[in-house]
Amino acid sequence: MIELDPSLKTPLYEQLYAALADEIRRGDRAPGTPLPGRRTMAAQQGVSVNTVDTAYQMLAAEGLAEPRPRSGFYVQKTYGMLHTRTPRPAPQPAVPAALAEAPVPLFDLSTGSVDTALFPARSWGRIQKELLYQRPELLQRGEMQGDADLRGEIAQYLSEYRGVECTPGQIVVGAGIEYLLGCVAHLFGGNTVAIENPGYSRTRAVLGNSGIACTLVDIDRDGLSVAALEASGASLCYLTPSHHFPTGVTMPATRRAQLLAWAAEQPGRYILEDDYDSEFRFDTRPLPCLQGMAGADGPVVYLTTFSKSLAPGIRIACMVLPQSLLARYRRDFAAYANTVSRFEQQTLCEFMAGGYFTRHLARMRLAYKRRMETFAAALRAALPGVELDGVHSGLHFLLTLPRAESETAMVQTAASHGVRLRGLSEYYMTRPELCRPNTVVAGYSALKEDDIPAVAAALAAAWCAFL
Repeated sequence: MIELDPSLKTPLYEQLYAALADEIRRGDRAPGTPLPGRRTMAAQQGVSVNTVDTAYQMLAAEGLAEPRPRSGFYVQKTYGMLHTRTPRPAPQPAVPAALAEAPVPLFDLSTGSVDTALFPARSWGRIQKELLYQRPELLQRGEMQGDADLRGEIAQYLSEYRGVECTPGQIVVGAGIEYLLGCVAHLFGGNTVAIENPGYSRTRAVLGNSGIACTLVDIDRDGLSVAALEASGASLCYLTPSHHFPTGVTMPATRRAQLLAWAAEQPGRYILEDDYDSEFRFDTRPLPCLQGMAGADGPVVYLTTFSKSLAPGIRIACMVLPQSLLARYRRDFAAYANTVSRFEQQTLCEFMAGGYFTRHLARMRLAYKRRMETFAAALRAALPGVELDGVHSGLHFLLTLPRAESETAMVQTAASHGVRLRGLSEYYMTRPELCRPNTVVAGYSALKEDDIPAVAAALAAAWCAFL
């Protein structure tokens, strides 16, 4: 079994990647042999499937592993052929019995899923079917930035609900935030971007892979620290001000004004504002976005996605570029085709134009608010002394057990009782000593309401020694 140390500054996925890479280079894993399945490896190592998947993807990017559809990851044959030394047989890892027999998780409290039962399948399917038969021109290539009528609907929605100031011509539609971040990285090649710590490691990977130097800046109780940002020397900053991931902090207006002042101090400074789940706020209306405060040509690139409001598989996101970047974007990406199917674009367009989208969001807010309240009440009843933070916005919250042995013990014992969740420290890409102890991230977006009592009971059984 590979030894991973959560106390190190190096993220767990990087530790796992480095250990596997060393084994492959030494010949301990023969070319063509399969790597353990992601769920199996996650159970063996006591980490999340996402951690394993990131490590495997890094191996594939370096040419050490080969992903095979519906089969998994295999040690790259061509890499092994470059090494003539006969690999010694890999020793059988000693897997503790408790982990080897760990059940497949019954309940998933990760943050990347949604409740597919809430998807408006009937309305969406009807619109899409009508388009398929009535709009054959959608089989042709569309506009590079996305269909104009969809961009018009998005501009109207963002203006009304998020305070965005833009024209449809400033909007770019793309297949996911990752793709759009890659486009943004091209516009800022050679710059350094400050990224929130804790935060999305995926953002760091996407921007880093696109040639942008990344530096990590700690957040405080109001979000990204402006003083730390200034000290970082970065000319860009990526942040989630409306609902910081994963802590749930909402950046106050004074801090937002300070960030905009930082950006305005020097030409070439920009803020990348990710407004990923602002639709889900259960107590008050969210503050207007930074882009709206800055204006249509302010130093803010606004990004948002329909993954939370519709489904991750739909793969529709958008960004709003300031006028100062728009001309260059159009010049450099003029030969590119839009990455979202025109049938999907037009389905969303008619879904929004017909009022279905706003009604769908209203139903989702009610459903998720009820689920959050039910889940929080069940946890407080089952876990005396539990602390829940960030329950009033987004689709996850932080759960702290002050008397727990450690965050790792919480995650592992929960997994042994069929509940998958992630520790807060997994989102710290540096300075893990700043992480609040004994805290996990509990997502409830994919949790069925009928399962809530069973989840609370399972966690109470798993953590009985900590209560």
